[in-house]
Amino acid sequence: MTDSEPPDRAKGGIDRREAIRRVSVLLGGVAFVGGSSLLTACVGDRAAGGAGAALIPVGTFTVDDQMLLAEVADTILPETKTPGAKAAGVGPFMAVMVTDCYDAKNQEIFRNGMTQLNAACESLHRTDFMQATQEQRLALIESLDKEQHEYQRTRQEDQPTHYFRMMKELTLLGYFTSEIGYTQAMRYIESPGRYDPCVPYVKGETSWAGHA
Repeated sequence: MTDSEPPDRAKGGIDRREAIRRVSVLLGGVAFVGGSSLLTACVGDRAAGGAGAALIPVGTFTVDDQMLLAEVADTILPETKTPGAKAAGVGPFMAVMVTDCYDAKNQEIFRNGMTQLNAACESLHRTDFMQATQEQRLALIESLDKEQHEYQRTRQEDQPTHYFRMMKELTLLGYFTSEIGYTQAMRYIESPGRYDPCVPYVKGETSWAGHA
C-alpha cells in the first residue's frame, strides 16, 4: 500500500483518493473529517463492512450501533431502482472508518451524535430511530440536514464539524466506493475497458494482469 494509491475497500473500481474527490464534489467541495487518514487507512476488517456479511463489533461500535448507522445511511440513500446504502454495507463501513480514521475528539463527536440523533427522533416523533417509520425517519434526516447546513455555514474555525455532516460524508463515501455503488448506481467499465480478442502482441511486452 502506498500513500498515493490506497486500495479500494471493494473489489476493483476507483481508488479511495478519487472516490473522496467525487464525494467531496457532491458535498460542495468541503474537506472531509479524517482528512488524509481516509486516503491511507487500511480497512482490514472487511468482513464487518461487506454487504451481507455477519456483523461483528468494530472498535467501540457494537452490532446494534452498526445496525443504527445502517438505517441512518439507508434513509439518506434508500433503495430505488438500485440497492440502497444498507445493502452496500455502509453501516459497518462507517464504524470502521470512524475507528481507523477519526481522532479521539471527532470519534467522541460522532458517537455522541448517535445519541443526539436518537434524542432528536424521540423529541420529534416520541420514538427512537430504530422504531420510527420510514416517513418519520426521513422527516428527521431532512431536519438534521438543514440543521447541519446552517451550523456549517456559521461555525467558527475552532468549532467542530456537526455530527450529521460526518454521517452524511461517510454514507456517501461508503456507498460510492462499494461494489453496488460503482457498478449499479454509476456506470462502470472494467479495465482495460472492453473484450478484444485480437490485440496485436509485441514481443517483450508483459501480459495483462487479472482484475484485482
